Amino acid sequence: MPRRREIIKRDVVPDPKYNNKMVTKFVNCLLKRGKKSVAECILYGAFDIIEKKVKEQPVELFEKALNNVKPVIEVKSRRVGGSTYQVPTEVVPARRVALAIRWLITNAQERTEKTMREKLAGELIDAANNRGGAIKKREAVHKMAEANKAFAHYRF
Repeated sequence: MPRRREIIKRDVVPDPKYNNKMVTKFVNCLLKRGKKSVAECILYGAFDIIEKKVKEQPVELFEKALNNVKPVIEVKSRRVGGSTYQVPTEVVPARRVALAIRWLITNAQERTEKTMREKLAGELIDAANNRGGAIKKREAVHKMAEANKAFAHYRF
């Protein structure tokens, strides 16, 4: 958190194919070493696989998967006296999206399919159906917050 001035959030330009800002954010998180065209090919390829497998609009399934993975509550460490408590706090909307995208990408990378397109398509389909690694991660975060509900009065 800056002490001097408020940081201005940059607005993301919608992607050219689907005209969706979430798709652009996902591509920006997916890219490595600045290779945006490769990241776009991976995501659009995953969308093609989704369309063939599920016979559903890929962007709608993508939005559904993101909404299913977004965490509502998380724990933050708070030092009170000499001990540290895990205090459950509500997640800010921008952080919700960032966490959901990050979890989808990392869990897609850990899958066993051959190409990244197939891995990402499988993870998005699983997340839209409320299963898969990203959903497990969200459930673990929610369970941790539920277990530490007793420390809620230490909220920031």
